[in-house]
Amino acid sequence: MNFAYLKTRRNHLINRPAFGFWVISVIVGLSSCSSSSDPEVASNVAQESSGVETYEISTIQFQSSKMTLGNMERVPFHEVVKAKGMIDVPPENRAAVSSYFGGTVKEIRLLPGQSVKKGQELFVLENPDYVQIQQDFLEAKGQLAYLQSDYERQKNLVQDSISSQKKFLKAESDYAVTRARVASLGKKLALMSIDPSTFTIENIRTSLSVRSPINGYVTEVAISKGAYLTPSQMAVTIVNTDHVHLEMNVFEKDLGKISVGQPIRFRIQEDNSQEYEAFIYLISKTIDPEERTLGIHGHLVDEKLAERFNPGMYVEAVIYTRSEEKWALPKDALVEIEENFYVLTLQNRSETGYTFIKREVKKGLSNNSHVEILDSPGLDETTKFLLNGSFHLIKE
Repeated sequence: MNFAYLKTRRNHLINRPAFGFWVISVIVGLSSCSSSSDPEVASNVAQESSGVETYEISTIQFQSSKMTLGNMERVPFHEVVKAKGMIDVPPENRAAVSSYFGGTVKEIRLLPGQSVKKGQELFVLENPDYVQIQQDFLEAKGQLAYLQSDYERQKNLVQDSISSQKKFLKAESDYAVTRARVASLGKKLALMSIDPSTFTIENIRTSLSVRSPINGYVTEVAISKGAYLTPSQMAVTIVNTDHVHLEMNVFEKDLGKISVGQPIRFRIQEDNSQEYEAFIYLISKTIDPEERTLGIHGHLVDEKLAERFNPGMYVEAVIYTRSEEKWALPKDALVEIEENFYVLTLQNRSETGYTFIKREVKKGLSNNSHVEILDSPGLDETTKFLLNGSFHLIKE
């Protein structure tokens, strides 16, 4: 018998348990390492079980991320008509100032943007011809007193058959003509800002003041000192912005959708982030034959905001024509993946965290803040949704 072989085999058998124990120890060690968990590590990785994806998040993570839960709610959605236009003022709030009489500009102290009051002196014109009008008025007024006295005298004489009818008619005609002349020249003086009832020879002047017909702001000054202003030539333009409105156009095809009183929301180019409210006040009865559009006249809901706008500002607006309430969620509750939309619904809630289920939904109408959720099996007004934070959970 080979003793050397038996010894070697015996030693091998003796050492096998030690080797097995070592292997088992390594496996247990690895198992122990793999089963330990770090409580700070997020457990929001999606799990698949029977085709349902779930997401878990701790209470601490939920609160620190300022996530919120909520239900679908009934939200009004509007059918809208788009419109474009500008800020404008009524015709009575816009004035192009000129003079009825030509003259040289003697004084002017106006700048565009300057505020003026109704009746305030805008500029002064000078012309020697003004003297002739005043002289004619005073002469005609002086003759009128004599002619009136002669007319009364001839009237009494003809009644007593002392004077002839011819003289009476001559006196009556002269009196009537001069009376008309005085009235006419008096109107001219009024246009020159001269009160004919108090005008005397001591008040004769070679200049006249042109005054503002409205309150407002100077938008244009077309004359300068020393320039000659012809009659009816535009010298100054003034706009009163106490009342501004919207002048917009919509396409002919949308005529049947709009009506007086419908709400308008609009923005201006200077501040596209701010939205303002108005309403339809008038609808034009004529259609532009080339553009196939018609005019819409809108008024501000809050007239106190008129000072923010200047005539000529470009506006983009939407007219809310029809409103209907739908079941909806905030836009942040939906996540779009490859043209499909998903939400997270609450499956379980405990003291340590939340479990959500990923659900596909079909969306309908939308507005600035909400999206309509079309009928989806298993979802109703009692379902709890993650209203914000879904994007980070699903995309991570």
